[in-house]
Amino acid sequence: MVNRRTILTGMSAFALAPMIAKAQSKPLIRIGMLQDASGPYSYLGGTGSIACARQAIAEMSGLHGLNVELITADHQNKPDIGAAIARQWLDQGVDVLMEFNNSAIALAVNNLVRERDKVMLANNVGSASLSGKECTPNMTHWTFDTAMLATSMGNGMIEKGNGDSWFFIRADYVFGKALRDDTAAVVIAKGGKVVGEVAVPVGTTDFASALLQAQSSGAKVVALALAGNDLLNCLKQANEFGLTKGGQRMAALIIYLQDIKALGLPVTKGLVLTESFYWDLSDKSRAFSKRITPQTKGVPPNMGQAGAYSSVTHYLKAVAAVGAVEAKRSGRAVVARMKQLPISDDVLTNARIREDGRVVSDVYLFEVKSPEESKGEWDLYKIKRKLGPEQAWRPMSAGSCPLVKPGNI
Repeated sequence: MVNRRTILTGMSAFALAPMIAKAQSKPLIRIGMLQDASGPYSYLGGTGSIACARQAIAEMSGLHGLNVELITADHQNKPDIGAAIARQWLDQGVDVLMEFNNSAIALAVNNLVRERDKVMLANNVGSASLSGKECTPNMTHWTFDTAMLATSMGNGMIEKGNGDSWFFIRADYVFGKALRDDTAAVVIAKGGKVVGEVAVPVGTTDFASALLQAQSSGAKVVALALAGNDLLNCLKQANEFGLTKGGQRMAALIIYLQDIKALGLPVTKGLVLTESFYWDLSDKSRAFSKRITPQTKGVPPNMGQAGAYSSVTHYLKAVAAVGAVEAKRSGRAVVARMKQLPISDDVLTNARIREDGRVVSDVYLFEVKSPEESKGEWDLYKIKRKLGPEQAWRPMSAGSCPLVKPGNI
């Protein structure tokens, strides 16, 4: 049951992190970040996402003279609490809801935002249906989704010439099956083959059977459609079994910078992954990360956290373009302008917002460095290949978004 006390508990960070520009006479743009602040996914967004959003607000407020406030709350990974906080914020005049870290909560909030004609900046959310059947004129989706992770990994590995046979170890629930199915479809379309798979229950601690099957399959790529502790435990045991020493490539379909750091390079060296942002990718990404790390105890932002900066920056550029009064009146008007404006920041490269609300950009196939190759604490990846938007993201024609006009597919 969700009551007022529960909602207030979830909003404990609300008063701790207001960010208000000086020009109080101007309309106040209110951004609400709804996230997992204390649960299993908090390290993927959490204070890092807050720091990135604050940085965007500080930069854009100063540049465009905007009056902006950031408020935050912990949804505790409970859709009813998340929806209740979102509804209360909208009642109080919040203009933007962002982040989420949870697909079920994002999908619930998506409908509320559309009904109230506000703006949704979906970030750290895997569900590709947000830019598919659930797309709305009020939503944009940033940095990754499950379709991108599958498409970019399949294309990246096949076209590198060392990934024509695959074995999947996947989570035995909807997320794992969707990630496996999407990746397998790309692999098969490119002329590769799937030689086997194992579905494992959530909370599995012994991956010996699954790893032995993967090893004996002879597959060139062992793809892990796992998350959280299941993924970390599987990678630890794969290292103990010596899969990579036998010539097989381990591919994590979703993994974060902090996961690699926690496991260590001796365990993860040679692992391949795809991301749309890495802090050490370019001079621009390094400059951006340098602005963030003083606020995060030296930890560079991951792909999802960097997306908080990119999404807020682009939103506020659109607010400046349409005017704050119009932005508060109509979220659809702001999102329409966001789609018209080019995305130009220190996070994403070759990026734009499609008609379906999906932000597409270059995506990179990375390989985790060995301890000998690493030159610093967070020097973890080396780039193997850059994939353009057409190679990395699901085409609009495959998403079934009702906003997309037939002639634009």
